[in-house]
Amino acid sequence: MKREIFRVRSYRDGAITAVDALSGRSFARHAHDEFGIGLVTDGAQRSWSGRGPVEAVRGNLMTVNPAELHDGTPIGPARAWSMLYFSQHLVSGAIHDLEEGRRALRELHAPVVDSPHLARLFMTTRQAVMNTEQDDAFEEGLLSLFGCLLDVRTKSVAATSTRLAQVRARIDDQPGANHALTDLAAMAGLSRYQTLRAFTRLTGFTPHAYVMQRRLDSARRLIRDGTTLAEAAAGAGFADQSHMHRVFVARHGFTPGVYAEAHRRRGAISFKSVPACLR
Repeated sequence: MKREIFRVRSYRDGAITAVDALSGRSFARHAHDEFGIGLVTDGAQRSWSGRGPVEAVRGNLMTVNPAELHDGTPIGPARAWSMLYFSQHLVSGAIHDLEEGRRALRELHAPVVDSPHLARLFMTTRQAVMNTEQDDAFEEGLLSLFGCLLDVRTKSVAATSTRLAQVRARIDDQPGANHALTDLAAMAGLSRYQTLRAFTRLTGFTPHAYVMQRRLDSARRLIRDGTTLAEAAAGAGFADQSHMHRVFVARHGFTPGVYAEAHRRRGAISFKSVPACLR
């Protein structure tokens, strides 16, 4: 048998199982008691499911419903994939919000989805699942992922623009505070998913991303004022200095240390570095 790799981990108090695998194995028909969403990261696979025979290639998402029979055979020597299995309880809470309380269970209809946007959204959600510092990002990712897969359309929320502005102001006033999506939704008078979509349309950021941006703004001001990196991280509301470091690099490409050094050395610019037209 060709080389196989299976990495299985549990997150969120057992509500999510993550499986990363490389295998040339053909799997017999079986079922899971969870919702499964995964990305083919290499190769291709042919499978039968209750929704018909399908093929998935690199970059495609695969989905499976609880109790749905399916199998899997590689097209070629092997294929690799990354799966997230979500408990029915976790998903029912998300669907209840997406459906605004009308129902708490729906089936995923497409066994294979070819969408670069959804593939990126899956990977973002997967990263948030594995990072305990990103509870808000995970909640947003879960709602967005299932909202897109279930093609949930939100109603117009133009009449609530004043409340959304108040949500934005609340974050602006206290970027270091905890801003759970549930609390922001209550303030806006909307569901979590409506708040997520409407806030993103208003600001270009999801609520979690907006909080991170405002915390970065605070951290940069503190660093420019000569505060140590550890103190800047704490003062801006990050979990710790390493959390600030990761967010800083992800958005700016350089570290907080480089930023701090640049401001410690301000005024000490070499004359040769100044453009000739400004000399």
